[in-house]
Amino acid sequence: MAAEFLSDERTLLSKIAKGDQRAFRIIYDSYYNRIFGYGRHLLKSDVLAEELAQRTFLKIWLLGERLEKINHLESYLITISRNHALDVLRRRKLEVRASRKSNTDWSESHNDTEEEIMLNDTRRVIDEAIELLAPQQKRVFQLCRQQGLKYEEAAKELNLSPATVQSYMKLALSALRKHLAHRTDLIIWLVIFKLI
Repeated sequence: MAAEFLSDERTLLSKIAKGDQRAFRIIYDSYYNRIFGYGRHLLKSDVLAEELAQRTFLKIWLLGERLEKINHLESYLITISRNHALDVLRRRKLEVRASRKSNTDWSESHNDTEEEIMLNDTRRVIDEAIELLAPQQKRVFQLCRQQGLKYEEAAKELNLSPATVQSYMKLALSALRKHLAHRTDLIIWLVIFKLI
């Protein structure tokens, strides 16, 4: 599988650039353990390593057509991970300093209520982004992504060619990625819950 996967990597990246979730899942499943392990080695924390891995793969998803310029995916993923880990370590150092000044301990916390609020907020932001799409892009996105129709099925319903439906989907995904790219506070949820 590894040899087959590596020879197919460029094709998978090309598919991901067009919004193919299955291709993304293959890349994700193939590299997740390596990126998570690398993150745990650098950050000494499973929670932070998980966040690092999710952000790394999210960056891949958001790259769109720029994915096709990547020559060695594993090196690219490691570079993204390392840069994110350095950011986390810098931020953590600042938080520890601030915590010492105010005599409180820095600690990682996990709160289900916060997650629920975050997920709802993320869904709201995605819904807002979908509403901003051009009418045909919005309709194609709703049929293919939200209702699960194949391009051919959506094409019949909309009286369009499958190639036109695919083109509208590509434009819709590109517009959504651009709209959501600045929302780094919410963006990790897109991968975790596969919301787009």
